[in-house]
Amino acid sequence: MTLDDIARALREADATGAPILPVRDELATAEDAYAVQEINTAARLAAGGRLVGRKIGLTNPAVQRQLGVDQPDYGMLFADMDVPHDGEIPFVAGAQMKAEAELAFILGRPLTAPDCTMAEVIRAVEYVVPSLEIVGSRIANWDIRFVDTVADNASSAFFTLGPSARRLDGADLLDCRMQMRCGDQVVSEGSGRACLGSPLNALLWLARVMARAGRPLGEGDVVLSGALGPMVAATPGARFVAEIEGFGETAVTFGEAE
Repeated sequence: MTLDDIARALREADATGAPILPVRDELATAEDAYAVQEINTAARLAAGGRLVGRKIGLTNPAVQRQLGVDQPDYGMLFADMDVPHDGEIPFVAGAQMKAEAELAFILGRPLTAPDCTMAEVIRAVEYVVPSLEIVGSRIANWDIRFVDTVADNASSAFFTLGPSARRLDGADLLDCRMQMRCGDQVVSEGSGRACLGSPLNALLWLARVMARAGRPLGEGDVVLSGALGPMVAATPGARFVAEIEGFGETAVTFGEAE
């Protein structure tokens, strides 16, 4: 299979809700996997999609070790992936969706330098909000390795941003406690330190990588900085609420099974 063939297969899996077999045997390098992601990014833009940000994945060292890598990955966020706070997402079994809680950054300045500094990153952050990222895999049974998830736009699906926007002034990004509930049950817990030691470390990594990749972060972009705790599989009718100490909460509900 060519890279175009792999990209087309992933697009078809997304459109039909029918996952495909892993693509890792067809991809020689991580660069090939990102090339597939870029092919599908360009196709989505050409079809009228609007790029509004990025997501960072694999920010937990334990997950990196599981997939045999030593760095995070990234994916693209489009406007039609944005779900309003406490909105509803149709439940599609083949989409294999899971929820994870994280902090999201809203940028007030572009970050275009491949060697941008932490000071520039801090100046660029206009707001921080709680977020629920809904991941999904076009690869059957989540049988993924690093190149599978990269090619699959970092296993992205939807995201929601909480209504309480905070400035960095006085915010505790390290020891803020996260608790995600499904109904009355606590299903995931963590803190800011779970995200590369600090969510700002993740943002700095992304800013440099995106500048080198030719898609630098811009003013108004949303950056999902990475999970603060374990992801949890979605079920029909489930309502997830993520509360992050000092930043408020956000929620999303899944519809009943089709």
